[in-house]
Order: sequence, then structure tokens, then C-alpha cells
Amino acid sequence: MLFDYNVVLDSLPLYFSGVLVTLKLLLIALAFGLLAAVPLGLMRVSKQPLINFPAWLYTYVIRGTPMLVQLYLLYYGLAQFEAVRESFLWPYLSNATFCACLAFAINTSAYSAEILAGSLKATPHGEIEAAKAMGMSRFKLYRRILLPSALRRALPQYSNEVIMMLHTTSLASVVTLIDITGAAKTVNSQYYLPFEAYITAGVFYLCLTFILVRLFKLAERRWLAYLAPRKA
Repeated sequence: MLFDYNVVLDSLPLYFSGVLVTLKLLLIALAFGLLAAVPLGLMRVSKQPLINFPAWLYTYVIRGTPMLVQLYLLYYGLAQFEAVRESFLWPYLSNATFCACLAFAINTSAYSAEILAGSLKATPHGEIEAAKAMGMSRFKLYRRILLPSALRRALPQYSNEVIMMLHTTSLASVVTLIDITGAAKTVNSQYYLPFEAYITAGVFYLCLTFILVRLFKLAERRWLAYLAPRKA
């Protein structure tokens, strides 16, 4: 038999459990990553060097180093310091789920911040002038005009980041978490059938990617309709 379907069927509960872990990691990372990306993106478009430079340095370092290295440094690297092991943070930093979510959130916050900054810089000048003509303060301008407009226009680019983060969660298996890839590793170690194990994992990732793409297409159709060319 070229492909053992019985192994795949017997392992489906493990894969579905891995899907839940993958989605948990993805949603937590995206939520906290986006929360950090908004102020970082605003800092990146500031003309003040003392505000812009720290955000630029953060995004440059995070985007310039591999995600796997960042994850290893958080989960394995910090453990070598006695001060960390004796601190109140150790119960969290010794937890694989916490470290994975933290590493993924840090990583996606840097990419999302640059996406948001680019979208803010691309805001049509007419929108800004109209808001100023209405007497809006700088805070109200960002809250009611710039940020909502930039977030909507950033949807296509952000959808790519979300899909990349979905695939990045596969690295969680290196810190002992049983996500989809971790489930594949477990199946392979039990049956020595890498073809069945990893093709099944690939199918699960493909299905999740398809769902995310469709959801973002629906969001773009709703919130970016005003940018679509008008029909003659």
C-alpha cells in the first residue's frame, strides 16, 4: 500500500487536537501583536527621531532575525540566567505555551507595525485636509480618520501576515507543543510513516489557509468597497 489511510484515520483525533492548539497560538499572537503594532506603527510615522528610532530599531531587529532563533532565546535562552529562574516571571517563562505566544506576538507586531505605518503614509492628503478643515484635533484626526482608514486599507497586506503567522505556528512543536506539526511528528515517531504524517498535516494547514483567505476576502469586500472602481 503506497499510502496507509488507516494510520491517518486513527490519528485524526490527535490532528484535531493539534488544530485547536494551532488556532489558540495564532489568535493569541495576532491579538497581542496587533495591540502592540498600533502604537508602534504610529511611532514609525512620527517625524520626531526620539519617537521614530526606537520603533524602527525594534521592527528592524525582529524582522531581521529568524523566528526560530527568537523562540529559542525566549524558551531555552532565558533559562540559563539564575535571576530569571528566581523571578516571579519564571512560572510563565518556563511554560511552552506562554513563550510560544510571546515569541509569535513579538514577531507579528513588528511586521504588522510596518504594514500599518505604510498604510498611514499612503493616506490620501485630501482626507487629512478635510479633517483639519472640520477643526479636528490631532488626536481626533488619528482616532476618527487616519487609523480607521489605514486599518481598512491594510487588510490585503495584513491577510498575508496572518497566513504567514499560521504557518509560523508550526515552530511551536520545537518547544514540545503538540500543534498540527507536533501531531505529525508524533504520528511519524509511532508509525515511521513520514509521508502519511506530514501530508495530513499539510492538508490541515491548507484547509485553515483557505478559510482565512475567504474570511479576509469577505472583510475586504465589506470594508474596502469604497475603493473599488465605480461601474460605468
